[in-house]
Amino acid sequence: MLEYNLPRYLPSAEELPDSDETPVDNELQELIPGLLKAILLILWSERMDWLFAIDMGIYYHPDKPAIVPDGFLSLGVERFYDEELRPSYVLWDENVVPIFVLEVVSQNYRKEYTTKLDEYEALGVLYYVIYSSRRRRKPHLEVHKLVNGRYELQEGNPVWLPEIGLGIGCERGNYSGVTREWMYWYDEQGQRYLTPAEQIKQETQRALQETQRAQQETQRAQQEAQRAQQETQRAQQEAQRAQQEAQRAQQEAQRAQQAELRVQQLTEQLRALGINPDNLDNLG
Repeated sequence: MLEYNLPRYLPSAEELPDSDETPVDNELQELIPGLLKAILLILWSERMDWLFAIDMGIYYHPDKPAIVPDGFLSLGVERFYDEELRPSYVLWDENVVPIFVLEVVSQNYRKEYTTKLDEYEALGVLYYVIYSSRRRRKPHLEVHKLVNGRYELQEGNPVWLPEIGLGIGCERGNYSGVTREWMYWYDEQGQRYLTPAEQIKQETQRALQETQRAQQETQRAQQEAQRAQQETQRAQQEAQRAQQEAQRAQQEAQRAQQAELRVQQLTEQLRALGINPDNLDNLG
């Protein structure tokens, strides 16, 4: 860790230059850390104790120029001071050394593997990450971890950073309409976290799937209602047929009753004429 020997009266962030007036010479120096920040804004949207800064100066002494990495992450700091945000990162105000620093190697070499490595090591930055897509024989991504005051190169892609709770790695993908190798954050199982565009696409697809499922459920409900209506109609028809059969049975019973009454009347008329109805078969 850096041992501070600072003057008694220190300038504030507003009094210090907020730019080293050195323009970036590679668009990737903005896009790569910009993508990492955009993913964090989704992952940590509920957290207010972190800062991911892009091309922001880190002041460690009021009489020395700021160190300006392409990107850095600090944990345990305020996300926002006020609506003006931070002009720079002043260590004697923040009291927190960045835990993660990123340098994207441009066409013009800027001492990423020498001077800057020594500076971040002296500051006590836990993870120093260097990305160079132009390397042919060595990995494009190097993750250096501070161990006993010295940086040690970590193996793998992605590399898990337990103190941050994220992994860092690179793979081919699409961002800002460009398909190439990009840097991403990963979970502990090595699964890449989605970019904002990918998350919107996933949420849109999920919403469409939910809409389709809802439509299918509505159709099934309508079909069930139609089947229920058809069953009700069949039951009503069966009830009507049963009622008609009952009416016919009742009519038959009435006719049988009327026939029996007619027989009784005829029998009485025969007896009145002195004829025994039981002997009708013997007449002839």
